[in-house]
Amino acid sequence: MLFKNTIVRCASAPRTLQAEEDPGQRAVAMPLLTRFRHTRATTVGLCERLEAEDFVVQSMPDASPAKWHLAHTAWFFEEFLLGHFRSDYQCFEPRYGLLFNSYYKGVGQAFTRAERGLLSRPTVRDVMDYRQHVDSAMEELLARRGDDAEMQRLAELGCHHEQQHQELLLTDIKHAFSLNPLRPAYQDQRPPSLATAAMPLRFAEFAGGVVPVGHAGSEFSFDNETPRHQVLLQPFALGKRLVTNAEYRDFVTAGGYRDPAHWLADGWAVVESAAAGDSLSQMFGDVWEWTQSPYSPYPRFKSWSGRIAEYNGKFMANQFVLRGGSCVTPRNHIRATYRNFFPPNARWQFAGLRLAKDC
Repeated sequence: MLFKNTIVRCASAPRTLQAEEDPGQRAVAMPLLTRFRHTRATTVGLCERLEAEDFVVQSMPDASPAKWHLAHTAWFFEEFLLGHFRSDYQCFEPRYGLLFNSYYKGVGQAFTRAERGLLSRPTVRDVMDYRQHVDSAMEELLARRGDDAEMQRLAELGCHHEQQHQELLLTDIKHAFSLNPLRPAYQDQRPPSLATAAMPLRFAEFAGGVVPVGHAGSEFSFDNETPRHQVLLQPFALGKRLVTNAEYRDFVTAGGYRDPAHWLADGWAVVESAAAGDSLSQMFGDVWEWTQSPYSPYPRFKSWSGRIAEYNGKFMANQFVLRGGSCVTPRNHIRATYRNFFPPNARWQFAGLRLAKDC
């Protein structure tokens, strides 16, 4: 077996997945080599609960097999760093570029996304060997050229990119397990229950006005979080907590889906600026919160330069922004300015709702 043989019984992916990361990964500022090692180890650690058969399942076109996530995140470092910054680098397998490129047209062709589950080869063991090959070469690169600013930028991006795939790996497994009538689960023990009776649903009012939106400071951010700019908000109110499963069930039971007055074609609302205060709960790390904001570029947006320019900008159409992170988002990956995005019919992520209204 590639990983320990664990029989899993728990019914859902728990909040404790965040806490299982190495404590060093939660530090905001750490040496780049340390961050790289922790990130790569965390991804493999998330797979220890999987059986060999779990690695190749693709339960729908929007999901990817766990094996593909493991290989794609290795390919990212190989393609954008090792092949560029190390003239002596020996590619592990040149044909992997076709299989594990996701969507970067500027670097070559990519295998059809909806058919990733057809790839029984390379094996999971081959993919783990690939990761080890890339890890060894990356550690040498970081040791040799640790003072190269462009290399550092791309290596840090690679770590954050891999954290995105850590979450996708878990949500894709969640979706696959949800279709199995045996009701398999990812974790063998249910974490201590944090459930309490929901507090009454009340609203916090905000005066609106001209507020800054977008990332500021020297810490890492994705290009779609910038530039920081001013936005005019009308007075509004937000629910102090998220909508509960029971409330959503009651809405459906009462015929909410049958009443078109309750529905637009897409979207709900939550405002980034409200996260700066302390009047709202469950703002970060429970579920991604849908907003009514189309995923579009900020004023004066500029995508990254070079081959990595396709990272976010090409998706700025027909999608809506989500905020706040979920129970499987790495803790140091969550920030108020983070703009996740999915088409409005996407259902397999850990996403939820917060009510909003005009004041």
